[in-house]
Amino acid sequence: MNQASVSLDAINLTKTYRRGSEEISAVHGASLKINKGDFVSCIGPSGSGKTTLVNLLGCLDNPTSGELFLGGRQIFSNNGHQLSEKRLTEIRREIFGYIFQNFYLIPTLTVIENVMLPLTFFRKPGTEQKVTGLLQLLGIEHRKDHLPGQISGGEMQRVAIARALVNEPEILVADEPTGNLDSKRSVEIVKILKDLSSNTGLTVIMVTHNLELARVADRLFEMRDGGISETTTLK
Repeated sequence: MNQASVSLDAINLTKTYRRGSEEISAVHGASLKINKGDFVSCIGPSGSGKTTLVNLLGCLDNPTSGELFLGGRQIFSNNGHQLSEKRLTEIRREIFGYIFQNFYLIPTLTVIENVMLPLTFFRKPGTEQKVTGLLQLLGIEHRKDHLPGQISGGEMQRVAIARALVNEPEILVADEPTGNLDSKRSVEIVKILKDLSSNTGLTVIMVTHNLELARVADRLFEMRDGGISETTTLK
């Protein structure tokens, strides 16, 4: 796979869950093309299917039907075929970075140790310098030896961003990355994501309830009742 041209192409993605005899359609017929370097935001009310869709786009979950292409290579096909779990794990590690609403930092590890955690089994020469550079980029290098309980919520989210970027992903999936932050910190975090996309060519897919923050993106798509109801180009 040529990572220099990684793009996402989703065609009629569907995700259905069963609850006893009841069938619940979380996502249906979702089609979307995301090019390298795009900053795309997804909005919609709770229960609209936002998180389910980005989990499908980020290869964290398998669709019930539909197709997903990553860099032109088919990941999921309409007949239920998918890559092996081993290859999917490699793709998650090599292509994607993930940021969640809950920071998921390990409280007994320092900031720099939390950021380096994804490199535990894949550490390369120069790792510590790269991590220090990320912390400097995100304005938290002075916090590197602090524990999560000793820093603010905004700083914890910056640590989570650094951890998501440490493997140098092509695509960053951010699910409600500002959900636990105040408005000032939320604007700061989204600006960081925007700058990363603009300056490094990182593709960003962000889920948010906040329309003002969502409009910082290049494109915005709205989820309603499991489907994409509208797509707007903002730049």
